[in-house]
Formats: sequence, structure tokens, C-alpha cells
Amino acid sequence: MDTQKQYYESINLPDVLSIRNVTELYSKFNYEFHSRDTIIVSIPEGAEADLSFIQLIESSRRQAKTRGKTFKLSSPANGSVLKVLERAGFIESFDQEDANFWLHKEVTL
Repeated sequence: MDTQKQYYESINLPDVLSIRNVTELYSKFNYEFHSRDTIIVSIPEGAEADLSFIQLIESSRRQAKTRGKTFKLSSPANGSVLKVLERAGFIESFDQEDANFWLHKEVTL
């Protein structure tokens, strides 16, 4: 097995990120948590998302943190994902860690 791949893998997601496929996504994330140190999630441009997807990502972030793993998005949230974050009130309650994860906003001094 390629040593680099053991530590890093990008998970490419489908165009629909909803309650209908959240169990499948959960299984995919769970598998990667068992075999990788770093998991990077690639959300397709124009993907349709609902709140269940945001909840899955948030729970995966917490799981990664407790396991000492790295879990991040390949690019900032946009489109439908960003709209769900806004409508659900997440963005207005983001701390710096949340803003960095979802929006790729680094701390500036």
C-alpha cells in the first residue's frame, strides 16, 4: 500500500447530500476514519444539501477531533451548503474554528 495514501484520502461526494443518502455517507466517513489519519471531503460544485448533511459533517468533525484525526473540506462551503448553514443559523454562531473549517477563514492579526 502506498504510504502517503495511508495518511491522506480525499472523499468525493455525490451531487445530492441529503437525508436520502446520509447513511451511505456516514458509512463512507466511518470507513475512512478507521484507515486514514487525514480525511479531506470534496463537495461537488452545485451540490444540493440539506440539514442532515451539515449535521453529519459536524458530527464527523467532533469524531475526528476525539480520535486525533484531521478532517477538513477541500474548498470553502458554497452554493446549497452555504445556504443551509445560513438558514440554520450556523454562520452567525461560528467561532474561529468553525469559520476556518467551513469558510476557510484563517485568523488574521
